[in-house]
Amino acid sequence: MRGFFYILFIFVILQRLAEMAYAKSNEKRMKKEGAIESGAAHYKWIVLLHLLFFIALLIEVLFFELLNNRLWWIFLIIFVIAQILRIWALASLGRFWNTKILILPGAKKVRKGPYRWFPHPNYIVVALEIASLPLIFGAWRTALVFTAANALLLLFVRIPAEEEALRKMES
Repeated sequence: MRGFFYILFIFVILQRLAEMAYAKSNEKRMKKEGAIESGAAHYKWIVLLHLLFFIALLIEVLFFELLNNRLWWIFLIIFVIAQILRIWALASLGRFWNTKILILPGAKKVRKGPYRWFPHPNYIVVALEIASLPLIFGAWRTALVFTAANALLLLFVRIPAEEEALRKMES
């Protein structure tokens, strides 16, 4: 199970790095087209939360040697479902997908893919991942602390900032 942990951990880190590169590329292009960034003040807290999540996960799994979770496969299924939803959300936003809140004047709000049913599907993905990835390996402390921290940051900071930016875009 330790080998599986390393493989999955490295996979997720590489996935995040690829997403950051894609987001940076989209950001540069969108800013050239006149995009305006919103919510920049809280972005560093989101990055810090995710960085600390991976550090805590690594420490908890390796320090407490928690690799004997009998229900690991349930959390792996949830994690895989989250990955499918992540790809769907990213593909639906396409050139507008970003880790920052960027509003392009004149652009229409995306209403395809999962955005037809959920206003923020990527945040659902992140919530599912932060809860399920640690629980695959029995790291309940990391799951509990970061699920709560992510929920607070999303509910009280990020989603309201994004909603406000979208309202300004539509007016």
